[in-house]
Amino acid sequence: MDKVFQSVFYLFLIIILVKLSQFAYRVFRERKYMKELAQSGMPYIDKMDGYQFEIYLKALFQQLGYKPQVTQKSGDFGADLVMKGKDKIVIQAKRYGVKNRVSLSAVQEVYGAKAYYKANQAWVVTNSYFTKQAKELAAACDVTLVDRADLQKFINEVNPVFKAREIFENITPEPRKCPKCGQDLVVRDGNGTRFFGCSSFPSCRHTEKINKEVSKSRPSV
Repeated sequence: MDKVFQSVFYLFLIIILVKLSQFAYRVFRERKYMKELAQSGMPYIDKMDGYQFEIYLKALFQQLGYKPQVTQKSGDFGADLVMKGKDKIVIQAKRYGVKNRVSLSAVQEVYGAKAYYKANQAWVVTNSYFTKQAKELAAACDVTLVDRADLQKFINEVNPVFKAREIFENITPEPRKCPKCGQDLVVRDGNGTRFFGCSSFPSCRHTEKINKEVSKSRPSV
């Protein structure tokens, strides 16, 4: 009976040790992920609008020795950025909400841009993820997809001298109109958070997030 008891006790002890090891490993992985997340600046990239995200990518590739240019919003032929270096890379930048996946239309557009700009490579870069159809088309068209995990890893490998927070706080987002009164929206700061507020405040109290998806014209840089 004692041997049975000992066997049960040791089995129970082994189970407890395994569970503790699994818990410790999960904690380690979570802390490692949070550290890498903070180093990459992804929380600030998530706050950017599309224009700020393009400027961030432009600065990132400049550090790699490329000479990037931001294309005009109108008539860009499917590329937001054209990177000139050892290889010529056309990039479509998609700053999305994490729950919004990038569709195959982005792949179609940048594939056309590759031919138009006579580039060696075509990339779609996002802080989100891609649909299954986008991945399948990209594989068939030889388009490079850089999703959230890839981007975070890429940033940490480059280890840029600038931070995403600097871009977010110092680059003015694209201009917008108030959907309620039609006046210009201006960037405001409140409780450590930047947001758009109506320039006609207090008569109009409309506000919206910087990273809200909107359709608008982009200024040249």
